[in-house]
Amino acid sequence: MAIWLTKDSKVIVQGMTGSEGSKHTRRMLAAGTTVVGGVNPRKAGTTVDFDGTELPVFASVADAMKSTGADVTVIFVPPQFTKAAVVEAIDAGIDLAVVITEGVPVHDTAAFWAYNVAKGERTRIIGPNCPGIASPGASNAGIIPADITGVGRIGLVSKSGTLTYQMMYELRDIGFSTCVGIGGDPIIGTTHIDALAAFEADPETDAIVMIGEIGGDAEERAAEFIKANVTKPVVGYIAGFTAPPGKTMGHAGAIISGSAGTADAKKAALEAVGVKVGKTPTETAELMRELMSGR
Repeated sequence: MAIWLTKDSKVIVQGMTGSEGSKHTRRMLAAGTTVVGGVNPRKAGTTVDFDGTELPVFASVADAMKSTGADVTVIFVPPQFTKAAVVEAIDAGIDLAVVITEGVPVHDTAAFWAYNVAKGERTRIIGPNCPGIASPGASNAGIIPADITGVGRIGLVSKSGTLTYQMMYELRDIGFSTCVGIGGDPIIGTTHIDALAAFEADPETDAIVMIGEIGGDAEERAAEFIKANVTKPVVGYIAGFTAPPGKTMGHAGAIISGSAGTADAKKAALEAVGVKVGKTPTETAELMRELMSGR
């Protein structure tokens, strides 16, 4: 079992005919993902060959869903078109929309997030500016490398793409149920809390790694949620222990304002509710390794 993305998921790619979309469609297919088509209104009715696999191109997400039964879309369109692409996916009622695009205006993200809420949140949005979601051995939707880890019983939720990959690799011998890169923009569709709740409910996830970063209060709110709702063990890492106040570091949301949003403050909030927090990604992996060895 996995959360949100399973071996039965049927994936379409908005922007499949573009350079990034085609490159990562090929990678997803090689990883065993059931990619069933793409969306590009200007190329509707054509097909694209991916090393012997012919995938149809549809005019819209709704058309693709009707023809293929797709329930997941991965979005690789330029930032200026991302809002329209997400709104189209929401209107079509697709279950999961994974928004890879970086540089989406925060106003646009706020708009499609609010639109989804108004529509009853039928569609789960992951991203934008994220590496996607991978359920090893089952499916891979996005840009997460498929060969860096194994199947196991750890759940991973991370703001950082790079640290997602590192944690997956460091714990490759133990393996993961699902790895979710939620992105580090100030507004994102899926939060740490959303993933924590899903992993808590997943009978095949035994423990959770949560990777956060400086800026905002998402990790502090996650700590409160863990205290009230999560019975499975959680280990954490906060990127940015050496970051200077007042300077944006990496992600647009990773900025310390005064005394708020520091790595030390987040570490303290998590440790106060029983989460073990490593000072480095490797130390965090070792904490999880020790935890799993006793199970």
